[in-house]
Amino acid sequence: MPAEPDPAPTESPVPAEPVATRRATAVPLRRRLPPVIALLLLAPWAAECSWGGFAIDDFLPVLIFLGPMYGGAAILIRETARHLGAGWPTIVLLAAAFGVLQAGLVDQSLFNPDFLDDTQYADTAAAAEATLVPGLGFSLRQAFDYVGNHIVLTICAPIVLIESFLGADRRLRPWLGRPGLAVVGVLYLLGSLLVFASPEGRKNFLASPLQLTFAAMVALALVTAALLPRWRHPGRMAGGAWRAAEQREPRRIRRVPHPLWVGLLIVLVHLGTDLTPGWAGVAIALGLAAIVGATIAYWSAGVRWGQRHVLTAASASVVSAAAFAYLVPPYSPGSPAAAVAGDIAVTVITVALVGGAWWRSGQGGQPATTLAATPLSREPRSG
Repeated sequence: MPAEPDPAPTESPVPAEPVATRRATAVPLRRRLPPVIALLLLAPWAAECSWGGFAIDDFLPVLIFLGPMYGGAAILIRETARHLGAGWPTIVLLAAAFGVLQAGLVDQSLFNPDFLDDTQYADTAAAAEATLVPGLGFSLRQAFDYVGNHIVLTICAPIVLIESFLGADRRLRPWLGRPGLAVVGVLYLLGSLLVFASPEGRKNFLASPLQLTFAAMVALALVTAALLPRWRHPGRMAGGAWRAAEQREPRRIRRVPHPLWVGLLIVLVHLGTDLTPGWAGVAIALGLAAIVGATIAYWSAGVRWGQRHVLTAASASVVSAAAFAYLVPPYSPGSPAAAVAGDIAVTVITVALVGGAWWRSGQGGQPATTLAATPLSREPRSG
């Protein structure tokens, strides 16, 4: 059954409000802080716990230790896009830049061949060596897994889940002003420094100057691409200004599948990324990611594309990760009871989050947004 179209505007057209004049302080602080705190906590949980990487007794330490870095990055990326009036291409590119910075410069797991040796994933080293990039000393397979997982689990899925719990008039609004962004920026930098300096984070490894330069250049290129004016739609804000922009730029009338079919597509691609090892497997994974990204970009330009489509596309990988949590071991061996309890907790939390977001996203109008998604791979996460 096709998704319901967005309701027709009831107000008369008004000039689109410039992004620079929109202030997060238009909404009281008591309403802006809860989604910020929720995203701060959800990002590290989705990144490291949702797929079974930690037993239940490690959930709280993960939130405390990684929350400032993962959660801070998710907030900064979301706020940057919303302040600029930019859409999901900007968020996805900034998420990719964060993934490169995290795996290449902070914990440097991308260049450290022994990064997983003290975990239950030490046997993945051989598969990683099969796709080493000559001269740079990193596995392209691991790069796809690490960066792809950061795009989907650390950044995009948490943002979509939290935004789906908000009313339609608040999903595209900034939550923080400049002081709040400064605080989150400092929190992110301190969290990254903590991981860089910690033996459990960088594991006393230091990449070569060439490797560090390469990672920095790639991240800079992704940030530059994310901030291009072409991704910005200053009029596409919540409320009357957003609707006025939709009147000036009518969305195309094309067939859009039910949101659940979008989720099924993501799950199938998720399964297909691990079909074959080696360079052939990387080529298949990259090809599938490009196909699903282009397909969703095509669908999202249709007038019937709504928030539930965005939610399903982003949360399908979280659901897949939660399902496979029962089949993968945590990083560190522990008691079987704690591991099973963690997997059950992941299922309960995932069902509550996705189910609640689905219900809330159907309340009132649904401003349609575009989404570029990257399928999840089930390889272990970087630190």
